[in-house]
Amino acid sequence: MNFRHLDLNLLRVLVAIYRTGSVTAAGRQLALSQPATSNALARLRQFFGDELFVRSPRGLHPTRTAQRIAPAVIAQLQALESTVLSAETFDAQSSSAHWRLSLSDLGEILFLPALAQALREESPHSHVSNVAVAETQVSAALEAREIDVAIGILQPAHSGIDSESLFQERFVAITGADWKPAVGRVEKALTASQLAGASLVVAAPTATFHGNVELMLKQLKLIDRAVLRTRHYGALPELVTRTDLLAIVPQMYAETLASRYSVRVWELPDAATRYDVRMLWHRSATSDAAHSWLRAVLRRLFHRAESEVAAP
Repeated sequence: MNFRHLDLNLLRVLVAIYRTGSVTAAGRQLALSQPATSNALARLRQFFGDELFVRSPRGLHPTRTAQRIAPAVIAQLQALESTVLSAETFDAQSSSAHWRLSLSDLGEILFLPALAQALREESPHSHVSNVAVAETQVSAALEAREIDVAIGILQPAHSGIDSESLFQERFVAITGADWKPAVGRVEKALTASQLAGASLVVAAPTATFHGNVELMLKQLKLIDRAVLRTRHYGALPELVTRTDLLAIVPQMYAETLASRYSVRVWELPDAATRYDVRMLWHRSATSDAAHSWLRAVLRRLFHRAESEVAAP
């Protein structure tokens, strides 16, 4: 007996005859003709080397071999059916899924609180972890299923990665509320000469909310004006409100700070430059019901049309 030689469709015939006690009734249940069902039973008998079912006044009676095999086959087919159907539906309220995201420290500040609130309300048994992944390794981590979704100013590294733009981001400057440029008039936007006279604090974020600030500083010829560099964004509010330092940050972050700290938000000379903040995932998860639900939550929470990205 070699399991690899067994046509697994025959097991459905075994179960149907076991339940109905009739070849004809089993065939009707499976939409098979009586000859086809009889042929399937003959192949089962040959494979197991056993009659499996013998005639009795009440129909076909299972042999001891069939009595031993059929209940186990029924349980396995039910489990398989449950597994297949669960791929088509997802019950967020009862799910204990463990979602692994890749967000930078700034991503945690901007995205995690709203996501956690939504999950606690809509999927209270689920779990979330933020996994530190370098920007260059995001696609590999998605492919290896080390993470489910990454959010940031990212581009898919290869064709196996799907992505969706959530919103467009740009950089702005923040200072203490009383800060004023050393030269020129006070307007909504800072000029290049006003920036050149400011002392800057620069955050060097890791992972997925990439560090284009450094590139911007080079373009504006302000590298030498960066007098303080931090590893995280968390210290910036205190730094700009307690000193004369100016920080360049993503606009979304500046908006969250403006509602909680005494800061002023300034436009930059290249305010027209925008960056797509994307949600990335591996293509193998695109049709998965649970993963689709998570992406729908992220889309609902964070997607903004271009017209919604208001000037500070």
